[in-house]
Amino acid sequence: MKSLLKSITPLSFSRIASPLLYSSSISLQIQNPTPLSTLIDDFTRFCYQKDLPKAINAMDSLQKHGIWADPISYSTLIKCCIDSGAIEQGKLIHRHVFSNGHEPKTFLINNLINMYLRFGLFNDACKLFDEMPERNVVSWTTMITTFTNSKRGEEALKLLILMVREGVMPNMYTFSSVLRACDGLSTLQQLHCSMIKRGLESDVFVRSALIDIYAKWGNLDDGFRVFSEMVTYDLIVWNSIIGGFVQNNDGHEALNLFKRMKKAGFQANQGTLTSVLRACTGLVLLELGRQVHAHVLKFERDLILNNALLDMYCKCGSLEDAESAFKRMSERDVISWSTMIAGLAQNGQSRQALELFESMKASGMKPNYITVVGVLFACSHAGLVEDGWYYFRSMKRLYDIEPGREHYGCMVDLLGRAGQLDEAIRFIHEMEYAPDSVTWRTLLGACRVHHNVKLAVYAAKRILELEPNDEGAYILLSNIYANSWRWDDVEDVRKAMRRRGLKKEPGRSWIEVDKQIHAFVVGDRSHPQIDDISKELSRLIQRIMDVGYVPDTNFVLHDLEKEQKEDSLRYHSEKLAMAFGLMNSAKEKPIRIMKNLRICGDCHTFAKLVSKMECRNIVIRDPIRFHHFKDGTCSCTDYW
Repeated sequence: MKSLLKSITPLSFSRIASPLLYSSSISLQIQNPTPLSTLIDDFTRFCYQKDLPKAINAMDSLQKHGIWADPISYSTLIKCCIDSGAIEQGKLIHRHVFSNGHEPKTFLINNLINMYLRFGLFNDACKLFDEMPERNVVSWTTMITTFTNSKRGEEALKLLILMVREGVMPNMYTFSSVLRACDGLSTLQQLHCSMIKRGLESDVFVRSALIDIYAKWGNLDDGFRVFSEMVTYDLIVWNSIIGGFVQNNDGHEALNLFKRMKKAGFQANQGTLTSVLRACTGLVLLELGRQVHAHVLKFERDLILNNALLDMYCKCGSLEDAESAFKRMSERDVISWSTMIAGLAQNGQSRQALELFESMKASGMKPNYITVVGVLFACSHAGLVEDGWYYFRSMKRLYDIEPGREHYGCMVDLLGRAGQLDEAIRFIHEMEYAPDSVTWRTLLGACRVHHNVKLAVYAAKRILELEPNDEGAYILLSNIYANSWRWDDVEDVRKAMRRRGLKKEPGRSWIEVDKQIHAFVVGDRSHPQIDDISKELSRLIQRIMDVGYVPDTNFVLHDLEKEQKEDSLRYHSEKLAMAFGLMNSAKEKPIRIMKNLRICGDCHTFAKLVSKMECRNIVIRDPIRFHHFKDGTCSCTDYW
């Protein structure tokens, strides 16, 4: 036997002796090994050279002689099929390794299952999985992951139960995958307990997945507990907890954790920076976002990160930075284009938004659902009724996009802003969707602008039928009555609010100066610089009165004397923030103010005149859009 083995080359030995060419005729191979070993060697060489046609031909020869190569070679060939999209050749491999009653190794069957899944042949993969004589943790995890990724969470959870019943213990990859299939906190907590029993809770991927899913279900307390239970951290875990707080609109805590992460010695990667940029976006922290931009440059070609940067600049009202970032992008997807289109529209550049939409189409990029929302938003905020109708009516025909609630909402907004209230109510009644409270609230806002009390009452009643405790509907209706001097009706609305325990949200404005946020509430005098702010405000009012400013008391919605109304207007929160910004920021920097409510007409006029008299750029963002005031004009062209 020893002399016989000496006559076999090392390469031949690796193919023949393990397990002797997988042949049922061992004696035949020993007597004449050279032709068979050459066939296997050729097949193996072609596999590793990724020469798919020659490898398949060589495999046919193996089939004719009833022999098989080693599983590693087949695995290499399967990967080659996946890379080449060669479905039929992959099926030939499947038939070959199971031919003549041959039973391939489990890991090779796992590779075939993965191949079918990569090709989207889900039924073939399931059939092969069901027929497996032995299934290991990789087999189960592959199928569970597939069900999870296909949004078939219930089936993924059932597979996990069957897996355990068969005596196969889930590992960290199984749990990381199945966690995403959880249908609620109860299931999540049961899985969490199971992981602890198996000692897997310290695994980085399991901890990260747990934090992600707790955050998804809004349970940040348990997510943070998972993060804090272990003394040692990993960048993946840091990214999960920071992203979790961003996902739940707690940007402040996300940024605090980011600072802790840096102090702990971890370097931010693309995932970290994407979350931090989104936190800056939510908090409208432009200066911090600019600092993060310096780190983004290290990952110049990361599309997701660049899209987050673009979104931050758009939503922080810095169009110059946004356009610069957009032009520098080496790659753009539909999200990039849609973000820039919406950003232009929200910043008062509706015509430019529509021009960019045409450029997008010319580039060959197909618009999606969100793109058309941005286009219709641009039309509604510029009064482009005909353009809006064209895009709405052609979206299905030209782009195969079914109009959704957001598109219908934009059209109601477009018609309402343009004063076409009869057309707006007709459009609502003809919509394919039952109008929701957002639709009726949009119409109610338009009724306020155009002083249509009758339709306003109708819209308000529809809102309160859907959401009886919607304080916004009560406030808008009260304001409409006040604008019409119907003070008895105003009092009735306020009594109804008191009965339900509803309160009007006060107007608030805030401004970032020297990395600190300063907040102002209408009529509030708690700011440490309030006396100086009041003096500055008096100076500004006197100066613009000299050029014709008269306080518009129509925006004081109380039955007060003229002097009292003017005094009330003086201390609107955005005016306080403007005065503070002028006092405390460098002249070359724009004054950037955020506001929780729609800016009133008097404050809008005030900001225009101050921008001209003080030669300062002022940017005010309300819940819907940005107003850029410069040299006495506003980017909205007084259409908002």
